[in-house]
Amino acid sequence: MRSYILRRILQFLAIIFVANSLVFIVPRLVPGDPIVEYLNNQQLLSPNPKFDEWVEEYKVKFGVNEPLWQQYVNFWAGVVQGDFGYSIVAFPETVWHRITFALPWTVGLVSVSTLLAFLVGGTLGALLGWPDSPQIFQSLVPVLMVIGGIPFWLFSFAVIWIFAVELQLLPPSGGIDMLEVLMAGSTPKAYVLSVIQHAILPVSVFILFGIGAWGLSMRANLIMTLGEDYIMFAHAKGLPESRIFLRYGVRNALLPVITALALAVGSIISGSTIMESTFSYPGIGGVIAGAINARDYFVISGAAFFMIFSSALAMLAVDLLYPLIDPRVRYK
Repeated sequence: MRSYILRRILQFLAIIFVANSLVFIVPRLVPGDPIVEYLNNQQLLSPNPKFDEWVEEYKVKFGVNEPLWQQYVNFWAGVVQGDFGYSIVAFPETVWHRITFALPWTVGLVSVSTLLAFLVGGTLGALLGWPDSPQIFQSLVPVLMVIGGIPFWLFSFAVIWIFAVELQLLPPSGGIDMLEVLMAGSTPKAYVLSVIQHAILPVSVFILFGIGAWGLSMRANLIMTLGEDYIMFAHAKGLPESRIFLRYGVRNALLPVITALALAVGSIISGSTIMESTFSYPGIGGVIAGAINARDYFVISGAAFFMIFSSALAMLAVDLLYPLIDPRVRYK
């Protein structure tokens, strides 16, 4: 058991090291200099007669004037110290400040959406897979397939167009409207209400999009479980259908779905990039999308580190805890 845990921990560290190394190297292989591009834009707003000296000064500040291997060593030294440096396009704002500001928005939005989608989709999938459930549930299978097959971005745009543009019931983007909060007296109630209003559309899209995947997965697992010997034995013993459904069917069909849920929870930080970009939500996904467009090396590396760490940690937790969830699995 100790060797198993040690191997998994070493695998966890190897994933973090290799993945972050690739994230460090790949953006720097793209032709061009983001510092020069950024200062060129600043030059249009406020001309600096000593532009070349200005560029060299910024390169020294960010350490990009050093050899690539030295930058790589400095990156890992900063990771160990919890220092990811400064943002190129938002200097002197630190990467850590940008991430800690955006992280609560992402965790709050995606964690609630993921858990609700899992509960609704898992419950619906279990009813779809049980042969004695009402017939009305069986007619929902094509609906789930259609929902699961629609591209996420297309579904998002359709929801924005209907509820924000045509009906004008909800705000189309953003995380909060500070003008409305100020007009309402800057009370905590006004702040919370604005946050909830802006979260309804992205949360609804995330839930509807996730219900199809969770529902079909739970349905497939339950159908396979129904063919097991212990299900037939439970029927032969004359146990109540509700007990067979919950204790023998759903309980065993949930195991693979719980594994997927653990990985989804671990991917909360990294799984929201498309959604946050579509709704202009102030989360970590929007931060890294903007950093990629601006080729802000340090923000990309910092945000990607949290994404990689959370996903790798979730995989490690699943590997270590799954034998406790399923007694049939052993470390050996």
